[in-house]
Amino acid sequence: MTEKKRSTKAIWRDPDDAPELTAEFFKSADLFEGTKLKARGRPKSATTKEAVKLRLDADVLAALRASGDGWQTRINDTLRASLKLAGRV
Repeated sequence: MTEKKRSTKAIWRDPDDAPELTAEFFKSADLFEGTKLKARGRPKSATTKEAVKLRLDADVLAALRASGDGWQTRINDTLRASLKLAGRV
């Protein structure tokens, strides 16, 4: 009998009844490096950001959003430059 995944119940016991290994299966399968489970997604950053609520004039916000993806990062960079803070790591 195969070892169960943490969140998946085995629906078969005989290896001959195992589900087909499709591309979709491998897309969602856990990835291991040796015996260690490798985390999926974006790696943890050395520096963290804090979510804040900021009130902006509607026209300012519209102009920032119209500048395209990454507008929040550009706000952060502009504030950092205006405060003369050291650049990101």
